[in-house]
Amino acid sequence: MNQDRLRLDLAGLAEEVTPVDLRDRALRTSRRLGIQRAVATSAAALVVLAAATGTALAIRPNGQGPAPAPAGPSVTSTAPPAEVTPTPSPSDSASPTGSPVKPASVLPGTRYYLETTSTKARIHAVRGGSDQVVHQLSYAATHGCEWNTLTVSPDGKRVAWVQDSTDNGTSGVLLAGTIGRSNATTLLDDVNCLGPRPLVWQGSDLLMVARKSGQSVLLDVAANKRVNGDPGQETDRCWSADGRWLAAMADGKPYVADETQSRQYSYTPPKDEAAHWDGWQARSVSMDGRYVSVGWVGTDPSRRDDSFAVVDTTTSKVVDLPGSGDIRSIMFTIDGKVIVKRAAGITVLDSSFKPLGTVTESASVRAMRLLAYAP
Repeated sequence: MNQDRLRLDLAGLAEEVTPVDLRDRALRTSRRLGIQRAVATSAAALVVLAAATGTALAIRPNGQGPAPAPAGPSVTSTAPPAEVTPTPSPSDSASPTGSPVKPASVLPGTRYYLETTSTKARIHAVRGGSDQVVHQLSYAATHGCEWNTLTVSPDGKRVAWVQDSTDNGTSGVLLAGTIGRSNATTLLDDVNCLGPRPLVWQGSDLLMVARKSGQSVLLDVAANKRVNGDPGQETDRCWSADGRWLAAMADGKPYVADETQSRQYSYTPPKDEAAHWDGWQARSVSMDGRYVSVGWVGTDPSRRDDSFAVVDTTTSKVVDLPGSGDIRSIMFTIDGKVIVKRAAGITVLDSSFKPLGTVTESASVRAMRLLAYAP
């Protein structure tokens, strides 16, 4: 083959070749692949949606969209209405999320009641909707010492009573224990168990009793020992819940005192009731010593824990208590409240006698005596 002829043939062949733009081809290929991926992704999404809604979808080949769904009944889906939480008023209690919550009770602590029957005495601890018997005593007759002396300390931790002896329910042995426990400690013998308040707490550790001879004795129940010193000749003693303020009688005159001050006051009970009772005495003292609640003193050994009026010891005037209904007892609490137990329930007041709320007592405890309240 002639070399010149070969070169001419190759040059002619090169002229017949059409140049190709590889860049345009690459871009077209990229767009086609993108479209295919988008179609595949859409198809996958439709399959997931169909699985969630229970709808059958047919995916058409060659990257085409889904085929129309087969004809069938038309179903309309209605979303449930949104739940709207009402905005609480400023007086309502609310959780941090703004949802309304039940307001707290005005007496969130524990109330201690005394139940007596012909053969047993029980102490009920009531807190919220719970009612639990935390102490129980058995006795032979209702004229004995146990039912007339069973008492609870202001903090609700201790219990004390006089165990009946052989002198027909006049005196006995003083016992003390812890609420909820069956064991008890003997503190003193020959302790009087007559009268409306034979055992009186000074705070939650000290207990004032009287021996059959008439001698007053102050005992440290926590340490199981007598407190040294003459407790004095005052009668009808009653202390505030913290043991600071004393209300008592001296030479027939009522007074209140703490370690730094003392003042006398006067009170004239209702005349239409006075003839039935052997005078009156203080039953509870406010934390600042300004007020006392008063109640009748029975002329027989029967226990009388009730009180019916509040006296301002700075003015000797009777306080007008809010609320209605017969008053069974009035108690000043260690957290500054005033519990007015009425026939229909409890009215709770603050230290200035403004109403804080009411507490409904169950039928089972409504007739019982309220012994103590521990916040």
